Amino acid sequence: MTSRNLDQFLESNIADLKENGLYNEIDIVEGANGPEIMIEGKKLINLSSNNYLGLATHPELKDAAKQAIDSHGVGAGAVRTINGTLDLHMELEKRIAAFKGTEAAIAYQSGFNCNMAAISAVMDKNDAILSDALNHASIIDGCRLSKAKIIRFAHSDMDDLRAKAKEAAESGEYNKIMVITDGVFSMDGDIAKLPEIVKVAEEFDLITYVDDAHGSGVTGDGAGTVKHFGLQDKVDFQMGTLSKAIGVIGGYVAGKQALIDWLKVRSRPFLFSTAVSPADAIASTRAIEMLMESTELNEKLWENGDYLKKGLKDLGFDIGESETPITPCIIDDEKQAQTFSKRLYEEGVYAKAIVFPTVPRGTGRVRNMPTAAHTKEMLDHAIRIYEKIGKEMNLI
Repeated sequence: MTSRNLDQFLESNIADLKENGLYNEIDIVEGANGPEIMIEGKKLINLSSNNYLGLATHPELKDAAKQAIDSHGVGAGAVRTINGTLDLHMELEKRIAAFKGTEAAIAYQSGFNCNMAAISAVMDKNDAILSDALNHASIIDGCRLSKAKIIRFAHSDMDDLRAKAKEAAESGEYNKIMVITDGVFSMDGDIAKLPEIVKVAEEFDLITYVDDAHGSGVTGDGAGTVKHFGLQDKVDFQMGTLSKAIGVIGGYVAGKQALIDWLKVRSRPFLFSTAVSPADAIASTRAIEMLMESTELNEKLWENGDYLKKGLKDLGFDIGESETPITPCIIDDEKQAQTFSKRLYEEGVYAKAIVFPTVPRGTGRVRNMPTAAHTKEMLDHAIRIYEKIGKEMNLI
């Protein structure tokens, strides 16, 4: 017999989420996650994927993964510190370091794992972390795990950051102080003010940490937001994921050799979780090499992003202040955002509603993620559907 308390908790809370338009229905994709996807036998233009460069289905990456399975098997077989470190992992980390312009890098099983691992390996209860108010959930959880004092500063508000950095530094209460920010904020598409953040960090001797999950492969001609501003020698932690623009799975932290050496002996997901598979490691390596060899996919991504943004803005949709291909259509009301997403689905566009707790209450939206793999015909068709539904729901 299961717990009645648990049953009551689940039933009442799930019902409450549904009533307020906050319950997320999970759809099952039948086949590959490309510019078009199949769900319940229905082909849809896919505007919800983080597969920015279309690499998740790229033939070169698939071939590389198949070869790695033949040569190294389907799993690493152990944690990295026992005998799970394969030559493929070492090659991946060398490529990441070269890509990010750092001395070294460490690969993890996911981007979420990176933030859980790296923040808590360096920061502790005697330290403080200045965290942007709109930082990703994995940053928030990584900060909590560290037990450091968390000091939120208003989103991209450099006056607030400086004031709080000054107060923390002059208090004398903390051994170390870190400032941490997303490079690209995934819900709004804006870019962190890294030059100003670095200036504050230098003034108060702050450790700098940039989560560039949505910037790597996108900004800086593909090399990321730190490279975009030419700050490779000014940022202590460059964190990123291998599951978005890179198209595979996993994550990494790039920085000085001493930092990477420390993370390899003190970051718990590295120590206690089996390494990424050989196929994932080699596919990620090949994807990074492709980005270092050519900016063609990156240029196509921005071309498609600008095209979709213009089309939706011209129709009268509120697309916020995005500075990247990420294109939110901000609707505010959560239930209306959910309804809008469902109508798009019915008409042939897959663009998921994003609501609390992913974004603040009252800022519900449909977030669009155009990729390098979309054709102009796909985007034109999507824009026509947006126009139809927008007029139908009196949103434009």
